[in-house]
Amino acid sequence: MKTRLIPALIFFLFISTASISQNAAQDSTMLKKLYTTALSDGKAYDWLDYLSNQIGGRLSGSFEAERAVKYTEAELKELGLDKVWLQPVMVPKWTRGFKEYAYIESPSGEKTVTNILALGGSVPTPNLGIKAEVVEVHNFEELASLGRQKIEGKIVFFNRPMQPDLIHTGHAYGGASNQRYSGAAEATKYGAIGVLVRSLSLKNDSAPHTGAMSYGDTPESKRIPAAAISTKDADYLSGLLKLEPQLQFYFKQNCKIWDDVLSYNVIGEITGTTYPDKYMVVGGHLDSWDVGDGAHDDGAGVTQSMEVLRLFKKLNYKPKHSIRVVLFMNEENGLRGGLKYAEEAKRKNETHVFALESDSGGFTPRGFSLETDDANLAQIRSWAPLFEPYLIHLFDEGYSGADIRPMKGNINVLAGLQPDSQRYFDIHHSANDTFEQINKRELELGAATMASLMYLMDTYGAK
Repeated sequence: MKTRLIPALIFFLFISTASISQNAAQDSTMLKKLYTTALSDGKAYDWLDYLSNQIGGRLSGSFEAERAVKYTEAELKELGLDKVWLQPVMVPKWTRGFKEYAYIESPSGEKTVTNILALGGSVPTPNLGIKAEVVEVHNFEELASLGRQKIEGKIVFFNRPMQPDLIHTGHAYGGASNQRYSGAAEATKYGAIGVLVRSLSLKNDSAPHTGAMSYGDTPESKRIPAAAISTKDADYLSGLLKLEPQLQFYFKQNCKIWDDVLSYNVIGEITGTTYPDKYMVVGGHLDSWDVGDGAHDDGAGVTQSMEVLRLFKKLNYKPKHSIRVVLFMNEENGLRGGLKYAEEAKRKNETHVFALESDSGGFTPRGFSLETDDANLAQIRSWAPLFEPYLIHLFDEGYSGADIRPMKGNINVLAGLQPDSQRYFDIHHSANDTFEQINKRELELGAATMASLMYLMDTYGAK
């Protein structure tokens, strides 16, 4: 009886192996088409050119942000998607006002002009600015150890650099970012009248880097102005303080916090042929900081995400699941767009099975950072041979993306595109984040890589 089963088993294994080989060949062919089309007939670079050079920085609540909403909505409609709509969301409005001004003043009266940028969400200085002695610290523990006696009436200077020996620069950023986000709230506890924060960059230059900060539960009457100082000026100030501890720092900034205003997430959809009520999302954030034009952060992610759906339409690929591109508003200083999308998806009882975000710049893609369980991680890693011809090799567990993360717990797989990160924080949140820093081929490779993972997830589904 057993000997009769052997031929049947061999036949079954042969059929299964042949089926796997056939699927791999089909998948390989599809990925080749996606990369070829993106590199030879891509649209992401042209879209980004317009966002960066015709619209510019797109801070939430600004006229430029609303222009970006209208532009991307129109472009998605041009693609012939099944649905395109705007999802209303209330966003914070903060304006920088006139350019900041700062200088270091030595005890002898010598002044050295210094490069600063108000942090997003900061209150302004008084009309005449503020001038005070400076206390340098490197972390909140050191601040607390000095206490009110040494801090009151002074400007606190947080000068902890990003850790240079971490190869993944996002980890270095995360290790230093709390001083920017919460530094003012912490310094207020000890009577400081202002805060300077070393720019979050691994490059030593004169370009300050802005970013979001929060006062937490600090009463409005006790909130103090906060600014980023360039890495080069931070080093200079630190060196001078060792020689002249009594020096003073002057700065003036004219920013303002307004009431929340109405804005929108921009959403486009290709309806699935088999599972129209199961959704896969690809996206980036449409807003950016007001300095530079937000080409890498996150114009690149926006146009790459739009390109994913354009590639599917161009190749006449009809997905099994409904695939949405979501251009989130207000990631930089509030995350309102990501929170609103997750809230609406839950309210409508929508089933989401996969989400992919690009928000790490438009540099050469290396792979993906994945938030999922072991079964889905194993499935995605099994596709690694399909990506090898395109030099994609990272399929790591880790952080996916800020705008899709509010859906965590209600979605099987979250993924973030991981480009090469070595140059990203040189330009991040600074006036150097411009279209001239974009390499067309790298941008297109990222879009094709995203489309490839989206295709495979659509084909095989989440576990």
